[in-house]
Amino acid sequence: MKYTSTRDASVSVDSATAVTDGISADGGLFVPVELPVLRYRDMLELDFSGRVDKVLRAFFDFDVSGIAKAACAKFDDDPATITKLDDDLFVLELWHGATCAYGDISFSVLPRLLARAKAARGMTDKTLALVAADGDTCKAALEGFGGADGTEVCAFYPTGGVSAVQELSLRTHSGDNVRAVGVNASADDVRIAVKKAFADVGLRARLAENNITLSTADSCNIGVLVPLIANYFSAYCDLVQAGEIEAGDKIDFVVPTGSFGNALAGMYARRMGVPINKLVCASNENDVITEFIQTGMYDANRELFATESPSMDILVASNVERLVFETSGGNAELTAERMTALETEGRFSVTQGEAEIIREAFAGDHADDDDTEEAVCDMFDEYGYLLDPHTATAYAVCMRRETVRPTVVVSTVNPYKFAPAVLRALGEDAADEATLAVLEQMEDITAMEIPEQLKRLFTAEVRSDDTAEIDGIAEYISTRYCK
Repeated sequence: MKYTSTRDASVSVDSATAVTDGISADGGLFVPVELPVLRYRDMLELDFSGRVDKVLRAFFDFDVSGIAKAACAKFDDDPATITKLDDDLFVLELWHGATCAYGDISFSVLPRLLARAKAARGMTDKTLALVAADGDTCKAALEGFGGADGTEVCAFYPTGGVSAVQELSLRTHSGDNVRAVGVNASADDVRIAVKKAFADVGLRARLAENNITLSTADSCNIGVLVPLIANYFSAYCDLVQAGEIEAGDKIDFVVPTGSFGNALAGMYARRMGVPINKLVCASNENDVITEFIQTGMYDANRELFATESPSMDILVASNVERLVFETSGGNAELTAERMTALETEGRFSVTQGEAEIIREAFAGDHADDDDTEEAVCDMFDEYGYLLDPHTATAYAVCMRRETVRPTVVVSTVNPYKFAPAVLRALGEDAADEATLAVLEQMEDITAMEIPEQLKRLFTAEVRSDDTAEIDGIAEYISTRYCK
């Protein structure tokens, strides 16, 4: 299995290198030279961990045996639970892990995957994995890597772009080898600044003097993306096994979309053989992805709105780069030109033919906070089912579409992580900031049990109060990790 860079066709590395390096030296993202094909029918009788194992073996040619089983053992419930709401309407719950968010699946796999990849390459240096992401992804990375030998994780998050529960969870992480760092900037600016630090030759040299090599632990790393592909295989298999669909029937997925990693994983699953008709990308008011799908123009030159779904408050979606590469026929030179245009001018466009290829697989729509509140209320009134604001964005978009085939709404986070917003959507008075009393108020009203891991946040020791300036991230890393 070989990987190349989205920005340099001459790059050819093995799967272990793609995982350990995280991002190509040219700034591009690693993509498989040839996408593997898997038969979902061969997974029908397997449990979730068995399906993850099949997908891992398809993408990585180093030893991955036992990784999926060990990762899934961390979950009390099925990591990817299908809940039926109505005829042809289902929810794929991806928030049954340690941090109550969809990243738990990937970050239960990645530390084990990274350790095996390092062993395959004979690497003995410590790995410093950088994360620049939303509050849920950062927390999932901290939780997944906590206590992992030979690895440090430094997660940078936008202080004004996370909920109170998200920030509390970041500051009360466990594990002496992980650290959360707040940056007073937008999620987009944090990602750009961390990527610049990642490419800083001087910083890399100072780290090397301390026997530390850099990697990434967000969806830029193929090791984070691949486990998400398994979610789509497993959801389809579960629907077949439950008798809800016949093998071969096409279905739709509606995916709340921020950095585009989850939706891109769906595209890969579709190309690998899962009978998916459309991947419907649901944006909030920051609807740059919706516009891109509909018009072929990606334009980040717009106001960034702070919404009730902060993990989707993104204008520069990192995984769009992989989509652009794939739909251009693997044209790395053209992809590099477009990403440079995005970085320097804030926009780029694809050809009409490429736009049609994108729309063959994807549809896009957006929902504002009013739509989201209405969706939370409607879902609870009609089905007694509680949504967080991100999943509610997807449900609002779903309800606008004519449902002509089984449709799965992808639910990415437990609603208790956004309790004040959910309570307001239900017509209840709620404090602006989440406290344990607010979570208990929601439990009394909805009868949905508060996850124990969220209860513990309010009495947990604060382990990290670190902050960094947007233009001082490389300096922070150097000061923190170099002698």
